[in-house]
Amino acid sequence: MERAAPLAGKRIVITRPDPDAARLAGRLRSLGAVPIVAPSIEIEFTDPPELARALERISEYDWIVFTSKNGVEAVFRLARELERRENKPRIAAIGPATAQALRRRGVEADLIPERYVAEAVLEALGNVSGLKILLPRANIARRTLVDGLREKGAVVEEIAAYRTRSRKAHRARGPEAESLDAADAITFTSSSTVRGYVENWPVPPGAKIVCIGPVTARTAAECGLRVDAVAERYTEDGLIAALLDLFAESAERESQ
Repeated sequence: MERAAPLAGKRIVITRPDPDAARLAGRLRSLGAVPIVAPSIEIEFTDPPELARALERISEYDWIVFTSKNGVEAVFRLARELERRENKPRIAAIGPATAQALRRRGVEADLIPERYVAEAVLEALGNVSGLKILLPRANIARRTLVDGLREKGAVVEEIAAYRTRSRKAHRARGPEAESLDAADAITFTSSSTVRGYVENWPVPPGAKIVCIGPVTARTAAECGLRVDAVAERYTEDGLIAALLDLFAESAERESQ
């Protein structure tokens, strides 16, 4: 007898923006799930002139800290390469996906923290007193990193390199888009996806809430959602593992 796929028939809502949504949908589909693609946010690259000016004097900075793949994209829309002189600036990436985005552009990150959150970046950077740090990031990013760096004596140039905004309610995509109300789980990959969803979409009754990490989970709780699972590793792989564990545990309880 052929063994059922681990997520067979599970309707799983994907709230992250394209093109990441399509990739996650494909991975979930290969595990038997029925992905419902309903991006709750959209990314707008604004090519701010202040970022262009900062990149023209890139060697003045001691560190550039990238906190997302979108930050990498924003920088390389304006600079074909990062001209580093005498190992300046050093490059920090918040996690492996961001580091991979840099690697695709020929840049190796000098620092990736063990935990992929702003607090871990702040800790891993160590003594930054007097150092000049460029921080290209979203317009709605948390203040934790920039405030923490300044408290430690760093000179931080924070630039809103791109905009993240809620995506107005629209028709979901996928074979079971009509069955959004019957979703088995909703996945959230950032605080902004949580806020964008609750502002514009109904939360299906009984749907499990699965978050990519503790910051996202905290935002979900603040928005009145009961979080059922949080990824141990704050990556897409970790999110999928959390889904697998959640539904495996549910199936085990039902079989008892």
